[in-house]
Amino acid sequence: MVKKVKKFKYIKDKNIRYKTNKRIKKILLYLVALWTGFVLAISFMEAWLKFQADGVTREIGLSIGSLVFKALNLVELFIGGTVVVLILLPRSYHMLNLYRFLPIILILLLQTFFLLPILDSRAMLIIKGISVAESYDHLYYIVLEVIKVVLLTKVGMQIIKTNEYK
Repeated sequence: MVKKVKKFKYIKDKNIRYKTNKRIKKILLYLVALWTGFVLAISFMEAWLKFQADGVTREIGLSIGSLVFKALNLVELFIGGTVVVLILLPRSYHMLNLYRFLPIILILLLQTFFLLPILDSRAMLIIKGISVAESYDHLYYIVLEVIKVVLLTKVGMQIIKTNEYK
């Protein structure tokens, strides 16, 4: 027996659409602020600060960093996925916002599937005491983090501007 799946219908009532858009914008703003805060706290504070603590060797710092950045990446993937679903699901929300978030999502995917595995394997080699060749991968990751924070801030400001928050 085949079940009929209800298709999501486009919201025709402008009043409901307006309220839905406003709620989605608020949720998106909260998610952008949360995402930005996570990246700033982990990438720009914890990442270098842990090496300043007494007794934290390079190996211990790399081990902690690897664990923390895996957790950060999972949080970012969850928030990024939620943002995409919020934009695509109701179809009442302007698709321009998908284009605003697209570079941020692409940066996240590049970091997740390309840079983080490389950095993680390098960190594991260093932890095991194996010397590794110089690489710009860490610098690329930092540059992408800076770009991501700038873009998240810009998108957050655009959401605030379009909602006319006071």
